[in-house]
Amino acid sequence: MTEMNTSPEPGQLAAAEEGFSAESQIIAAPKTDGLDTVSKAEATPDVEQPWAELGLKDDEYARIREILGRRPTSAELAMYSVMWSEHCSYKSSKTHLRRFGDLPSETPRGKQLAGIGENAGVIDIGQGWAVTFKVESHNHPSYIEPYQGAATGVGGIVRDIMAMGARPIAVMDPLRFGALDHPDTARVLPGVVAGIGGYGNCLGLPNIGGEVVFDDCYQGNPLVNALCVGKLRHEDLHLAKAAGQGNKVVLFGAKTGGDGIGGVSVLASETFDSEGPTKRPAVQVGDPFAEKVLIECCLDLYAAGVVEGIQDLGGAGLSCATSELASAGDGGMHIELDRVPLRDSSLRAEEILMSESQERMMAVVAPDKLDAFMAIAEKWDVEAVVLGEVTDGENLVITWHGDVVVDVPPRSVAHDGPVYERPLARPEYLDAMQDDVSSLLRRPASGHELRAQLLQVLGSPNIADKSWITDQYDRYVMGNTALAMPDDAGVVRVDEGTGLGVALSTDCNGRFAKLDPFIGAQHAVAEAYRNVAAAGATPLAVSDCLNFGSPEDAGVMWQFSQAVDGIIEACRAFGTPVTGGNVSFYNQTGDVAIHPTPVVAVLGVLDDVSKRTPSAWKDAGLALYVLGETRDELDGSEWAGVVHSHLGGLPPMVHLENEKALASVLIDGARDGLLAAAHDLSSGGLAVALAEGVMRHGVGASVSFTDNAFVSLFSESAGRALVAVAPEHVEAFEALASKAGVAAAKIGETGGGALAVGDLFSIPVAELCETHQVPLRKIFG
Repeated sequence: MTEMNTSPEPGQLAAAEEGFSAESQIIAAPKTDGLDTVSKAEATPDVEQPWAELGLKDDEYARIREILGRRPTSAELAMYSVMWSEHCSYKSSKTHLRRFGDLPSETPRGKQLAGIGENAGVIDIGQGWAVTFKVESHNHPSYIEPYQGAATGVGGIVRDIMAMGARPIAVMDPLRFGALDHPDTARVLPGVVAGIGGYGNCLGLPNIGGEVVFDDCYQGNPLVNALCVGKLRHEDLHLAKAAGQGNKVVLFGAKTGGDGIGGVSVLASETFDSEGPTKRPAVQVGDPFAEKVLIECCLDLYAAGVVEGIQDLGGAGLSCATSELASAGDGGMHIELDRVPLRDSSLRAEEILMSESQERMMAVVAPDKLDAFMAIAEKWDVEAVVLGEVTDGENLVITWHGDVVVDVPPRSVAHDGPVYERPLARPEYLDAMQDDVSSLLRRPASGHELRAQLLQVLGSPNIADKSWITDQYDRYVMGNTALAMPDDAGVVRVDEGTGLGVALSTDCNGRFAKLDPFIGAQHAVAEAYRNVAAAGATPLAVSDCLNFGSPEDAGVMWQFSQAVDGIIEACRAFGTPVTGGNVSFYNQTGDVAIHPTPVVAVLGVLDDVSKRTPSAWKDAGLALYVLGETRDELDGSEWAGVVHSHLGGLPPMVHLENEKALASVLIDGARDGLLAAAHDLSSGGLAVALAEGVMRHGVGASVSFTDNAFVSLFSESAGRALVAVAPEHVEAFEALASKAGVAAAKIGETGGGALAVGDLFSIPVAELCETHQVPLRKIFG
């Protein structure tokens, strides 16, 4: 699952603690005179090498020597160390991720054109169009250097989409930080948001959605996940492979520098130690304007038909691009490394191979198309250099000023790294936590208490207004955005002629996953699926970003395995393949891990985005219905966490068939024009959904309940939605819900200037808005 990048490994961060100079010391050539060539490696088998400092274990180093039949050169050692890191090789997660391959590859709309193993998944959405999408992490770099870490996370995911032959059309950003009022959150969050906004806005890509979650468990390990979606015609699909003897290998884009040497491939493979020194390795530095030009250059190259294969340069840089292209091809590859354009002429061969400098791509080009390729690159003022060619051999051979410094089987670097069957053990804390149920907590006994607690939840960090963040993102650039924050899903038009478009949502409730990772992962899939359906789109496919603690902890690996199984069961029920994604391990400080956070992105299709359903109503006199069954399920809820600082019990159950039935009503209701608004019920339950509906356009609502008002308002039962229906559509809507077997309880109607709940309480719109808007603005201005 080569595109599912994971994270660091013990010992690797020590290599980078002092920045570039320390990294340079670690990857220094063996203590022999001159360049460490293959011939010298054969002649000096006993030279001491810094394999442990580079994060390799003794048996891994021994295996490299066995593969090569000699000791590796310092350049080869650098390549193996970054490509066999947890981040690049998935050595702890691979055995579990393989289970995704058991899912059907067909989507509800059609075939999957590319999936696990490529830079990003590609699916058919009809009318000759395809979309490619992927979500991945840039967690550790964003903690060290928030602006550049987040910015280059956006840049990297955009290049993955470009590498499939697509034009990027939108981005999203699921984010998680520590406590809102913690000083380090004040350091990290503004930089991350500025990096995402700065890079994405400069690229001219709308940011159409995401999440922002605050929890103490992310205090030293914020999660910065980034998603990009792109569009392409079927015939424009490109894959990462180097095929065709004599075809040229071209590096194009920015020059290679010393920034990001070892970068995420090292940084994302170890925990942070709260007792150790501050980690300051070389985080990559991004240039969004260079990437914007690179996008247009790539699209012209594709249109001209001059590219045989293509790969972006992200994690592990040239080590990854050369070995993966060669491994996926039909021969070997010869590269002249001294041809690489440099920003720093002092870089050594191994440093060039490890550099993760941004805005670079590698293409395989037929000789008779090379001149046309170079002319297009020159037109866009993009530097392009022929580094070598595809050979009829079997190995990847890299020379440095004529001397061979790398001669390796490319598959051994790119795909045949170590695979670990890590021990699994259900965490000991779980029994006591699950026994500590929310039903033991004091519930409100009056309308006055209900009112106060609704406001308390509405003004809590995770429910509060996030516009301080989202207003820094351009949501409507390019003019094809049909829905964006704060709607349940982002919707963007793919074809301006027909209105064909896609909807996307990313979701995960880490509190649920902490209580039960299997059910928590199912909630992530179900909520994203429900959000896409609420917008009126048919869900088609999944990408995931699996954020966890250290894989060396048996409890973490049990959580991971359970989450994978939960995603698989949900995707099988929904008929949505997992097209790819990312794994990020080592998200912990010392022995304190984050909550399991399997972020799931669901992509759906709308034949006409003009028929999308917004999340909030604009008019008075609309009937309000709750779709689905409400149960007394408050374990892990926002109410329990905000009002009582409580996390215990079991998450609400996910009834997958009920979710499918609900989705059918939401999709068909949008198609038939029956729904004025649809909002999924999740964090904060119906209370938050009603408040958000009222605040969005200032149109109030009056509701009442025949059952327990507290449970009706704050339950977080899955498989539910709040919908607004115009009077003339009520009969048709109720018939639609009845036919699908979905309960539809009318609870009231829209209108007035307040949220009124029977004779229990009423809250003016202005008071709701003030409560909702204060928390982030109070901290960040």
